[in-house]
Amino acid sequence: MKDSRRSFIKKTALGATGITLGASTLGMSAASYGRIMGANDRIYMSVIGVRGQGRGHLRRWAGMAKDKNVYVKTICDVDENLFDERIKIVKDLQKEKPGTEVDMRRVFEDPDISAISIATPNHWHALATIWAVQAGKHVYVEKPCSHNIWEGRQMIEAANKYNRTVQVGFQNRSIPNVRKAMQALHNGVIGDVYMAKGLCYKPRGSFGSSPNSAPPEGLHYDLWLGPAKWRPYNEKRGHYNWHWHWNTGNGDIGNQGPHQFDIARWGMNKDEHPVSVHSTGGYFKYTDCSQETPNTQTAVYKYRDGKILQFEVRGLDTEAEGKLGIKIGNIFYGTEGWMEINGSKWQVFRGKKGEPGPGSEGGDEGNVDKVVGYLAAPGGGGHYANFIAAIRSGKKSDLTCDIYEGYLSTVLPHLANISYRLGGVALDFNPVTEKFINNEGANDMLSREYREPYVVPDKV
Repeated sequence: MKDSRRSFIKKTALGATGITLGASTLGMSAASYGRIMGANDRIYMSVIGVRGQGRGHLRRWAGMAKDKNVYVKTICDVDENLFDERIKIVKDLQKEKPGTEVDMRRVFEDPDISAISIATPNHWHALATIWAVQAGKHVYVEKPCSHNIWEGRQMIEAANKYNRTVQVGFQNRSIPNVRKAMQALHNGVIGDVYMAKGLCYKPRGSFGSSPNSAPPEGLHYDLWLGPAKWRPYNEKRGHYNWHWHWNTGNGDIGNQGPHQFDIARWGMNKDEHPVSVHSTGGYFKYTDCSQETPNTQTAVYKYRDGKILQFEVRGLDTEAEGKLGIKIGNIFYGTEGWMEINGSKWQVFRGKKGEPGPGSEGGDEGNVDKVVGYLAAPGGGGHYANFIAAIRSGKKSDLTCDIYEGYLSTVLPHLANISYRLGGVALDFNPVTEKFINNEGANDMLSREYREPYVVPDKV
């Protein structure tokens, strides 16, 4: 059954038609980009979207210049006001000044650039990735990998068709302590895991509201909107606040949440979609804010074998959970005890008194590697280095979070948001066809209407 699901995901192609920015569009073959990287070959990168997380991307890639021969050739962002400061960051690290572009399509035309790092708002993730792999580039894309479920399927198909390496930014996949915790769960350290819980307790205040206005000078607003529905510019829907509006973001369950969803699914060893979801919540306390997404949300999923995944977002002040005082993390429940994960710290507890077992600190910490059979991530140096190692080896299997794994974890918050936006209804989901059962309204929300010419293509 697992193989049939994987095959279906790779082969399915549904949805609206649109333009294709492929090798033919660029006037060159994808093969011309597809050189096998030697261990000492220079890798030129471009980072697309450099305001928030993208600023960190610049530091990561440019910081690899000396040891890993990775250089940022081009900084790409629709806001030209960012360029001077970002250029300085990169030049200070790699001693070479990068160029700049406002339109990512110009970046994809550059045959010197081998890999793209995408840290745009969520609504651009899928199309930017598809355009990039069509142009022969490898891609590191931030979580969630897509703005909706259908887009993720298209990303998988594009990565496979053009044989490009696509890593999703679930950084926990490359953190040694988290990998040890996952292997401990898979090796039965708490028995049979029957339930996992993800926690996103991140208080956020009101950012208020404001009238529509003209975009600030230097911001290319049409490019910023891209695939999203046209809306007049509003500063409260722009930088970072895009997370809290459905047109461009997915709320905190689709912002911080994907990291803990990924750990929950990973720890449960679920290489599949759930068969049902129920999510409810609301936006509480603040009345002066234009936020559309909830600041309080719960979601419950059931898998084919009856096992349960729970997730909770609390955007107001709240207490922590568990013996480790978790606000951003996970708890796993098994037939022989439970495991708590708080960041990269983890601990097993057993018995009625919750006595410590193996963990990253305390308990059997001296024997953890022996207990879990620890396997390090290829490349060393974290998630970004793992991506570079996979490009150089030419083995997608070296990735700790390829597009397929990233997609499975991305689907979870999307399922919850569909249930929430339909009024908190319980939904049954077919994990093979990837459609809701007997609910066309929910199926309509698997994708979106795209704005020309920024259309995620039906045929990649």
